[in-house]
Amino acid sequence: MDEDNKVVADARESFGKGAARKLRASGKIPAVLYGHGTDPRHLALPAHQIGLIIRKANALLDLQIEGKSQLALVKDVQKDPVRQIIEHLDLIVVRKGEKVQVEVPVHLSGESYPGTIADLDAKTLLIEAEATHIPENVVVSIEGLEDGAQIHAKDVELPSGSTLLSDPETLVVLVHEPQKVDLGEEAAEAAAEAAAEEAPAEAAPAESE
Repeated sequence: MDEDNKVVADARESFGKGAARKLRASGKIPAVLYGHGTDPRHLALPAHQIGLIIRKANALLDLQIEGKSQLALVKDVQKDPVRQIIEHLDLIVVRKGEKVQVEVPVHLSGESYPGTIADLDAKTLLIEAEATHIPENVVVSIEGLEDGAQIHAKDVELPSGSTLLSDPETLVVLVHEPQKVDLGEEAAEAAAEAAAEEAPAEAAPAESE
């Protein structure tokens, strides 16, 4: 596990909006830890460190609480809709060797056949993986795929130890040619008129004496 994910957590005893504002002003984020039948624990976490950690999907934290280590998975992140500042975290207790269900982002690699477009229809896949070995993403190669090619969830190669939980028939990638736009007769006539207006006017014939 990444050493940077080791986070010192302080027990939080003051609650309410006012207390939360003071906590955030001091550089901490309020959080609640629950799961495995344990009583919820209210914590204060270092804001800057947490902001860096949760840039990765399904971040796993090694919480240091009163000298003891506790693994926790980030379940939910609440942010200010305008300033995008983290306001609160929901954390779930996990244990080494435990399997968890998570949504993992899908990333594309390579280039499809020239003149085609690859649409990513499923941006995430639901998988089951060991809590300490959750992949950051799954990579799907579209290298050289031609018009009409499809990749379904069952075709995606998952990291070792991961199991697909999404519907195997879920469409993940569709490769197709760009749709041709038919201007129609009216648009074609308008284009012709515009071209005629841009053409230099012919010289007027000289008047006869």
